[in-house]
Amino acid sequence: MTFPPEVQELLDQQAIRDVVLRYCRGIDRLDLELVRRCYHPDATDDHGGFVGTRDEYVEWVGGVLARFVGTMHVVGNQLVELAGDRARCETYGVAYHWGEPPDDHRRNFTTGFRYVDRFERRDGDWRIAGRVAVREWTQTVTPEQRWVIPPDRDGRRGHRDRTDALYED
Repeated sequence: MTFPPEVQELLDQQAIRDVVLRYCRGIDRLDLELVRRCYHPDATDDHGGFVGTRDEYVEWVGGVLARFVGTMHVVGNQLVELAGDRARCETYGVAYHWGEPPDDHRRNFTTGFRYVDRFERRDGDWRIAGRVAVREWTQTVTPEQRWVIPPDRDGRRGHRDRTDALYED
């Protein structure tokens, strides 16, 4: 089906935004195959302490994420600039990280970031072809600032696996 150019541009922008959101879901739910599918097979990622291919990145980030009890990525401003089957996407966000022990600043922090992504549409699919993750700021969360909901109060808690409410029918 062919759409008017203005409509196709909106569809392409939304498809790219959806990839960024799926990436965040994959990171926060530890669904590393979902993270992998957000990138083209030959994509690269520069994540500060890591630079490499898609598969190397997925392996690396899986190890990094394992040291946390949880993460939550919240995206805000997002600008998608299309150029045919290529696009540049800049996404601002805040990522929350928590872990044990509560006084370990390497496991309990909040960071402001930007994803500077180069997207390509191949075989009709928009995916990341190259990413640079830019850290703008980081704030340590002290044990006094941390608020943990006991598992038996205030409803469900999130899980970083297929037992999360997201995966229920």
